[in-house]
Amino acid sequence: AKSRTCALQWFHTITPVREAIDYLTFRAMYSSSELKKGVIIDFEGGPHIVETTHAASGGARAGSMIYRVRIRNLKTGQRIDKNFRANEMFPPADVDKRPVQFLYDETEVSHFMDSESFEQFALSRADIEWEHNFLVEGLEDMRAMFYNGSPIALELPPTVVMTITETAPGVKGNSATSRSKPAKLETGYEIQVPEHIDEGTRISVDTRTGECLGRTKS
Repeated sequence: AKSRTCALQWFHTITPVREAIDYLTFRAMYSSSELKKGVIIDFEGGPHIVETTHAASGGARAGSMIYRVRIRNLKTGQRIDKNFRANEMFPPADVDKRPVQFLYDETEVSHFMDSESFEQFALSRADIEWEHNFLVEGLEDMRAMFYNGSPIALELPPTVVMTITETAPGVKGNSATSRSKPAKLETGYEIQVPEHIDEGTRISVDTRTGECLGRTKS
């Protein structure tokens, strides 16, 4: 009887601990409704980053929401479109993020340096096709993602300041209008800017959408 009592006491002691561990583990997961742009999950054995997501009703039943998500394998670059039911759960990928500096470009690769270890590494231009549009000298707050010790992707700051190198002359008096015109930035990236902006103007660019946020003071 005494051993049974001790066993019961142990069970009641350990159960809340297990429940707490299970709860914390559950909270570390992403639900399908949390798969926003930039979230990195472990999917089918590899790290995938969410590029787009769209919620759509899956029918008349409550809780039947369907999430249409485009994810990109950070190791292979392959993009896939998936439909996930509401409340499906996904573990975060075990990705290590480190601050890095952009060094220089070659034909097919871009070179970087780990800001902490000072080790240099390269990423294929094909793997950072989008991010390369915003790689300018002196870019701060940029991080590289490492998976199993190898660099696989870049994480840019939400906005960068860039210079317009080509565009039609600004139209005076049109600063209050919403009309825009094409412009080319220092990296060659083409963007729509307000009609009154001239060449040489420094603008803030959203690295997630590629849109012009307006001119900067610097």
